[in-house]
Amino acid sequence: MLIAFNKPYGVLTQFTDRSDPPRRTLAEFGLPPGVYAAGRLDLDSEGLLLLSDEGALVHRLADPRHKQPKTYWVQVEGEPDPDQLARLRAGVILNDGPTRPADARRIEPPALWPRDPPVRFRKRVPDAWLELVLREGRNRQVRRMTAGVGLPTLRLVRVAIGGIALEGLAPGAWRVCDPRHAVR
Repeated sequence: MLIAFNKPYGVLTQFTDRSDPPRRTLAEFGLPPGVYAAGRLDLDSEGLLLLSDEGALVHRLADPRHKQPKTYWVQVEGEPDPDQLARLRAGVILNDGPTRPADARRIEPPALWPRDPPVRFRKRVPDAWLELVLREGRNRQVRRMTAGVGLPTLRLVRVAIGGIALEGLAPGAWRVCDPRHAVR
């Protein structure tokens, strides 16, 4: 079984939390028993998370060696110039080494659900939206890449993994998907 889930902001990509006070987890969303996340999304990131009860499928989706494309919409602080986009496309040098090249383009602000809490708005600081497609998955990679080219991330939403997209799932909602569409 493969589940597409729209992870809300502020939810851990695990079913339990031992911190005090406890944080929100996947346990509150009525997901089928025995499913595990294929990869992660940070607490402060939103969007598509795939879960499965098939270990081989979880491995194939999460392992960077399989280079499943992951598409993100990223609201950044600042006005991206052609050089910054070119640097994202070429790969960015991070403290743990260079990233693989990414597809990067500016997009119009997408029609998304309101975030709770909202992204802070600053009149004197412009923001823009980018679409990034990565084929690897390092810890906080999108945020580190955009910061590395001078465009700090304000909001980060994963909208697709392989051939599966959010397609109108509200935050906290999920649906069963055909696993054949997940792996490209």
